[in-house]
Amino acid sequence: MSDTSLPESIGLSTERLERAYRLLAVAVERGELPAAALLVARHGVALPARAFGRLRLDGASPAARPDTIFLVASVTKPVAVAGAMLLVERGQLTLDDPVCAHIPEFAENGKEGVLVRHLMTHTSGLPDMLPENYDLRREHAPLSEFARRVCRLALEFEPGTRIQYQSMGILILAQIAERIAGMPFPEFLRQELFAPLSMSDTSLGVGPLNTERIAHVNVPEEMRGTDWGWNTPYWWGLGAPWGGMFSTVSDIWRFLQMFLNGGRFAGVQVLGRATAEAMVRDQTGAMPELPPAERKVQSWGLGWRRFPFGSTFGDLLSPLAFGHSGATGTVVWADPARELACALFTTEPSANSRRLLGRCSNAVAAAAL
Repeated sequence: MSDTSLPESIGLSTERLERAYRLLAVAVERGELPAAALLVARHGVALPARAFGRLRLDGASPAARPDTIFLVASVTKPVAVAGAMLLVERGQLTLDDPVCAHIPEFAENGKEGVLVRHLMTHTSGLPDMLPENYDLRREHAPLSEFARRVCRLALEFEPGTRIQYQSMGILILAQIAERIAGMPFPEFLRQELFAPLSMSDTSLGVGPLNTERIAHVNVPEEMRGTDWGWNTPYWWGLGAPWGGMFSTVSDIWRFLQMFLNGGRFAGVQVLGRATAEAMVRDQTGAMPELPPAERKVQSWGLGWRRFPFGSTFGDLLSPLAFGHSGATGTVVWADPARELACALFTTEPSANSRRLLGRCSNAVAAAAL
């Protein structure tokens, strides 16, 4: 009987995989990384997660553990989209629904042409963040105020004519889901995704999670000393659908593996196979008004980024791979060509850790035998 804790038992090289772990350990030793956790899986079997560093930004805090909870930032986005896609497969929503059919006030300033698919593919014409993003956070504004401000915006370009990363599109998508489901979006995700997948350490907003297990982010200068940054009760409680989810590497692997399994995990069909396949398939390549140059530079499924990837994902993923990264220093990806999945969470913002994340991803991808 094989030992499934050994990388070779699932077609991975121990020696090559150790390079990824060593990169993280050395970065912690050098003070370049406060904390990290890495989980690698192949053929549907996850190796034990490994953790590095400490939970807090002082040397006296407890060590990070394999089950440490991280603020995953924009890794939240494909989870939010998956929630909305449950409504699509149930016939309560379609990708070509105008957003204003569900949120009439969104039509202000000529936004009638924005479709649900535009929100999921970063082609809506909405900005990434509101111009007054930091001001609203300083005021501890609720999500409803963010959404109200988005509804008043004019678009930056015609829907479907450009790809521009847009967190505010995911906010509006979550608002649609709330109105259709008749419940707060964090609760909808808990009932419909997290519970069926046994993601017991995952929540949009801190919710019921044990805050003592959460690793604090080494926040950028503009957030230090504030009461609205990534480590504050305000942000933890906001539940921003574009970047406010908390999770562990083990939990997020379950979500990744579900897509590799065609929407199924541990005997439970959480998403329909057609739904899972649509989310990881190239959706922007077929948009007729997108300039060819834009389609070559980036490709999006529904919520998932596809090949070609940015540097955070490394250089060795196949064109079938899909994934997402987050500003708090997180990256997750799965490569169907190798049946390989990787979940890497850190507490060093990606502005500083992007190259390290890419090097670790390369080491993980290269470990496949």
